[in-house]
Amino acid sequence: MILLLSTYDLGRQPFGLASPVAFLRRAGHDAHAIDLSRDTLTDTAVRAASIVAFYLPMHTATRLALPVIGKVRAMNPNARIVAYGLYAQLNATLLRERGVSAVLGPESEGELVALASGHSDQGENGALARLQFIQPDRTGLPSLDRYATLQMPDGARKIVGSTDATRGCKHRCRHCPIVPVYNGQFRVVPVDVVLADVRTQVEQGATHITFGDPDFFNGPTHARKIVEALHREHPHVTYDAIIKVEHLIAHRELLPILASTGCLFITSAVESVDDDVLAKLEKGHTRAGFIEAARLCRDAGVTLVPTFVAFTPWTTIDGYMDLLRLVAELGLVPSVAPVQWGIRLLVTWDSRLLELPDVRAVIGPFDARTLTFPWVHSDPRVDALQHQVMALAGVRASRTREEVFAEICELAQVNVVLPSRSAIPYMNEPWYC
Repeated sequence: MILLLSTYDLGRQPFGLASPVAFLRRAGHDAHAIDLSRDTLTDTAVRAASIVAFYLPMHTATRLALPVIGKVRAMNPNARIVAYGLYAQLNATLLRERGVSAVLGPESEGELVALASGHSDQGENGALARLQFIQPDRTGLPSLDRYATLQMPDGARKIVGSTDATRGCKHRCRHCPIVPVYNGQFRVVPVDVVLADVRTQVEQGATHITFGDPDFFNGPTHARKIVEALHREHPHVTYDAIIKVEHLIAHRELLPILASTGCLFITSAVESVDDDVLAKLEKGHTRAGFIEAARLCRDAGVTLVPTFVAFTPWTTIDGYMDLLRLVAELGLVPSVAPVQWGIRLLVTWDSRLLELPDVRAVIGPFDARTLTFPWVHSDPRVDALQHQVMALAGVRASRTREEVFAEICELAQVNVVLPSRSAIPYMNEPWYC
């Protein structure tokens, strides 16, 4: 038996389990998947497996997987342990030290089939495969109602499905973990495969779909085909997507189309409102661009959900105060999950951030526990504020976003006048990397 495990995927039913399971089962293998964010790992499942493969799409998932790898090794010393996904490739050396014998990248479906078929030399050449995508197989995964739901302004909740229309990204933002692996490449999932996956989830009760692509507008024509076809087939189903600020501006003519086909909100990695910091990160947009994107989304009737890396080695107290003021002025406070106000820049293995002398000057040795190069700000007040904000965001889950924001403003000693409260749709599980 081939056992695939996921530890965390943003409260979604993992595409990264369903897709390789489909490939493995099509090839005739007995493949099973367990989402450890919802179900418990059992001795029976591990002992029956000849291969145990961990899906590692992000930082948090990898940290959670490390102790489980040790447990699996103890439970079944004869099983071959494999890691696959974006963060598997980024942390290959550490994973091998923990007993992982094969480390595969994010385009690993074919390589997993090869390993399961006894071709042990496959999957470690570092090249990105070009897959002929097939419909993911979600049979056996926890039901969608056990995952994060969408909270609507009227108090109703929507069951959420998720899928990928593309993989990778054609941009090379300096801090992004996708870049060391994809290096400006992306892969398109055929429209019919995307729609088949959506159809299955709608049949299972989904009334909202999250597109998990790093940037839904990497292929804007492809995205338009998908949302128009989705709306024709399921006019009652809403959706959300991730789109870069620069793409919101460049493809502004598509925003009304998104709104008319059921897009409720767009998540965009704004990261900073300081042009110097944005240039360091090579984000491809400016402060003025963020303001323009917020206006375009508002005019189109789509909620913009900005995410931030609020604390970097270049953050100043005045700069943080400016961030709070601008987000309030734009009326976006309800759109920002409290955790976003305290996110700290992660410097991961092979990150392009290591190209910068001022980053190399503040980092310490790689920390295998946090999977990062830890850094200390030159101004102790900035680090102290970050710790206070994260502590506040973490213990105020029952408070409204506006209430938490007001407390953060008090911590930062900034006076902000909040506009009248507005209700927006939001996922009831915070966004982590």
